Amino acid sequence: MIIFKKIAKVILRLVLGFVAFVALYLFSAVILSVWSVKKEPVISNDLAIYILTNGDHTDIVVPVKNAITDWSKEISYQNTVAKDTTNQYLAIGWGDKGFYLGTPTWADLKFSTAFKATFALSTSAIHATYYPTMPESNDCKKIMISNDQYKRLVAFVDSSFKRDAAGKVINIKTNANYDQNDAFYEARGKYNLFYTCNTWANNALKTSGQTACVWTPFDRGIFYHYR
Repeated sequence: MIIFKKIAKVILRLVLGFVAFVALYLFSAVILSVWSVKKEPVISNDLAIYILTNGDHTDIVVPVKNAITDWSKEISYQNTVAKDTTNQYLAIGWGDKGFYLGTPTWADLKFSTAFKATFALSTSAIHATYYPTMPESNDCKKIMISNDQYKRLVAFVDSSFKRDAAGKVINIKTNANYDQNDAFYEARGKYNLFYTCNTWANNALKTSGQTACVWTPFDRGIFYHYR
């Protein structure tokens, strides 16, 4: 009986410790999401970017081509099913490769995928989706930025791609596309409980001098400052 009591106490402590950790994590997420990093003083409003959410995940949306960069040179239209070169916008998101390729809906989520993602045990990927237009809504917010800020954003996104020996981005050949206009690419870094797809997007905003959260793992944290 004494052994069973000791085992029960250990289990109880583990459960209470887990509950306390989850509570602290969520409390920190709320506080640090509301606590904002202020936007840089406006220098010039040279172009528009967007933040786009599907309800869980935030993408950074950029014009496909302008004087600063032409994303289609590396993130080729030809890597999509539609190969539609008339699309004018590119939504870019970073995240766990297992989530992207094996979890099209929450109903498809496997425990192994969630476990690996939570504890940085898998690799990451970039999901790039072309759009013809980018209408504003509660889930899509336009942000005006300067050319200098956009250059910093471009550098941040570029640094997130994993590249081959020739310095080229690596297209992931898969049938797990979400629609006719998207493709996946190998990425640097590892998704984990403290650095999620939304943390990446939030850091992209920070890098380009825009209003952002001090830290957030959730899309709601980012959009809180734009709604």
